[in-house]
Amino acid sequence: MAKVKYHYNPETLSYHKIIPQKTRIFLNGLLIFLGFIVTMFLGFIILNSIFESPREKSLNREIENLKVNYKLLARKEKLHNERIAEIENRDNTIYRNFFEASPIPEEVRKAGFGGADRYQNLEGYDNSKMIIDLSKQMDDLSKRIVIQSKSLDDIIKMAENKEEMLAAIPAISPVKKEQLIRIASGFGWRIHPILKIKRMHNGLDFVAKEGTPIYASGNGVVVEAERSSSFGNVVKINHGFGYETVYAHLSRIATTAGKRINRGDIIGYMGSTGLSTGTHLHYEVIKNGTHTDPINFMYGNLTPAEYLEVQHQAGQEGGQTLD
Repeated sequence: MAKVKYHYNPETLSYHKIIPQKTRIFLNGLLIFLGFIVTMFLGFIILNSIFESPREKSLNREIENLKVNYKLLARKEKLHNERIAEIENRDNTIYRNFFEASPIPEEVRKAGFGGADRYQNLEGYDNSKMIIDLSKQMDDLSKRIVIQSKSLDDIIKMAENKEEMLAAIPAISPVKKEQLIRIASGFGWRIHPILKIKRMHNGLDFVAKEGTPIYASGNGVVVEAERSSSFGNVVKINHGFGYETVYAHLSRIATTAGKRINRGDIIGYMGSTGLSTGTHLHYEVIKNGTHTDPINFMYGNLTPAEYLEVQHQAGQEGGQTLD
């Protein structure tokens, strides 16, 4: 075992262990090596923060490419939204209006998808919000396309039935213009001739000679052909497509319930049965369960001048009805 030697320092009045030369060299080398390692580590961190590795460069290029593609996709999605909005507007204001169909409500077209966790798998990334927003927009667009596609299918069916619908709409006057004397009362608030109170008059009163033929104003099926206390002899026709017509105070009924008839067929003759104060036809048009002004449908067998004259007579306020 080597002896440990000490050196006396007169300045500090203390002894210091004398380290052999080899040991000192080793320790100095170890310190230098550790310093080198630390310097290399710090240098790697600094260089890594300044310069990109080939892998990082490749990933960053891929990210930039995805961002560019995202912008292009978002721009396309915006254009598609604008196009589908134009189609939806045409669908509601032109196609459905032409076929007298109710427009699809906006809240139905743009209703969102249910489920709070639908996009949960897209969360937790740096660009999660961007991806989730685009995903929602694409889902909404997909749903609107599906709804519009179904709507166009409905319109195709309505177009196929257009000829049948046009024949069913009550589009002619139930009394021929050559036999019509006048229209005594139009659609609106009028004084009842017997009850002497002001109430809604839901139709038109056509005046002509007793026994004047009454014609069906559109194709349909007779659902009523009977006598009632107020309307007297009355015929009611279901034309389909939401349309119904009523012909009241007939002197005689010339059809039967359940019979299919065509526009222009004679269904009865003018009279004054029921609560009536004179010979006339009380004529009503009902659309989807609501009474509407028959004058709006009498365009099938009248010239523009004749139509304006009938409209003028029917629109006169005041006075009382014949029923």
